[in-house]
Amino acid sequence: MTSRARLANQAWESLLGAHAALMREFAAAEVWEDLSMREYDVLYTLAKRADPISLGELNRHVLLSQPALSRMVDRLVARGLLLRGRSAADGRSVRLSLSPAGAELQRRVGLAHGADVARALSARLDRDELEVLARICRRLSAEATHAAPLPSQVPA
Repeated sequence: MTSRARLANQAWESLLGAHAALMREFAAAEVWEDLSMREYDVLYTLAKRADPISLGELNRHVLLSQPALSRMVDRLVARGLLLRGRSAADGRSVRLSLSPAGAELQRRVGLAHGADVARALSARLDRDELEVLARICRRLSAEATHAAPLPSQVPA
């Protein structure tokens, strides 16, 4: 293995370790009300959209298999947090959006979670490091969106 490949693998392992440590910290926070972090991720993803989206599009933005996401969406619809509607374009495809209750819950939990994220990262990194981290992550995310889908997102 070349030194660059070794460094890339060390960086990847460090990124995964940091993610795991921060996710454990955030999961332990008392901000989630009656949501799981994965459910919040779905609400957050929909909150960032101006228009309803398909289940397939939602699946591209969350780390869940398509069957697991379908079951979660069913539960969130049953709880009144998501709305299912028909596409205006073709009338056949299902589009998902936040219900007013889902939007309110996402805002409330999001404000508390955002404060936790700001506190955790600001305690560990100075302003320059936060800017570098944001720039690196945006670059990795942008390039990853052009890559192949995750194995869990490939239809069987």
